[in-house]
Amino acid sequence: MGWHRELLIGFDLETTGTDPLEARIVTAAVIEVRDGQPVGHREWLADPGVEIPADAVAVHGISNERAAAEGRPADQVADALADVLVTYWKTGVPVVAYNAAFDLTLLSAELRRYGLPSLRDRLGGVDPAPVVDPYTIDRWADRYRRGKRNLEAVCTEYGVPLDAAHDASADALAAARLACAIADRHTKIAALGPAELHRRQIEWYAEWAADFQSFLRRKGESDAVVDGTWPLREPADEPV
Repeated sequence: MGWHRELLIGFDLETTGTDPLEARIVTAAVIEVRDGQPVGHREWLADPGVEIPADAVAVHGISNERAAAEGRPADQVADALADVLVTYWKTGVPVVAYNAAFDLTLLSAELRRYGLPSLRDRLGGVDPAPVVDPYTIDRWADRYRRGKRNLEAVCTEYGVPLDAAHDASADALAAARLACAIADRHTKIAALGPAELHRRQIEWYAEWAADFQSFLRRKGESDAVVDGTWPLREPADEPV
């Protein structure tokens, strides 16, 4: 039985924006999934401390009024979420996040923002791992497939149900199920252990970023830079 049939932790954030170094957490979900089926669930609603832009509200449906009235302080949410994820990593359980570089970078930025211990600090100085990112894996395993690569499109490609896109719990569950479906289709992915898969994704993401940067520069964006760091970016000089 491969890693995809063991315990996986689906993880997703809904946020105030699309820049992971600037956006804030609005909702977060962590779903325990075994053999594709949910067996545990935690969800958080945060008061992000800033106004949620209208375009973000239109995506996830959380209004400023609801976040202010029902949300926990953002620092408490970020701290609790980090502790939960670190508990799984310490026991070797993979955390699955679609486009993990966004969610983990954003969580790390929130921890810095509030002067809280980083994920690495909580893990004794090692990087968060293992992480499974269906976005990165699918892009490598089926690189020539045409069409979009967002969560909805890739779920459709692999026959994974996604009934409420941009709901953190629905997206977290879909990400975990998508990881299973990709491993079922691509046996070479299923055959890798979580630690080796994590290492390969670092390489695959860096290769994709370099290729995409070259593409942009050929198209005339001579100063284009695509960060190839995965699964999270934590600038050493980023102000708290």
